[in-house]
Amino acid sequence: MGKLNIDGDINNLKFSESGLIPVVVQDVKTRDVLMLAYANEEAIRKTFETGYAHYWSRSRKKLWKKGETSGNVQKVISVYADCDRDAIIYVVEQNGKACHTGEWTCFHNKLWGEDL
Repeated sequence: MGKLNIDGDINNLKFSESGLIPVVVQDVKTRDVLMLAYANEEAIRKTFETGYAHYWSRSRKKLWKKGETSGNVQKVISVYADCDRDAIIYVVEQNGKACHTGEWTCFHNKLWGEDL
């Protein structure tokens, strides 16, 4: 994942009052947006340490590794912060499908516009 100043990089992120930051997840090969999740500092550190995507489950109120039960893990290739440093992107190598419904991407419900 390249050389990081983990403490500096994480300390410069802007977490919400609840200690979370939104994480957009993008497939490295297709560039599809796979999902949106949230991470706290611990989840980001675990991601950097292991190379696999970790998030904070808002419903279960605990740290989770994507694919820990399904096997559909996400190997993180790179991590980017937006210009305000209040959102990040995990660019991942997706193993299997990203959505818990069995779809490739969580964004499979078209609301409006032309097919891409």
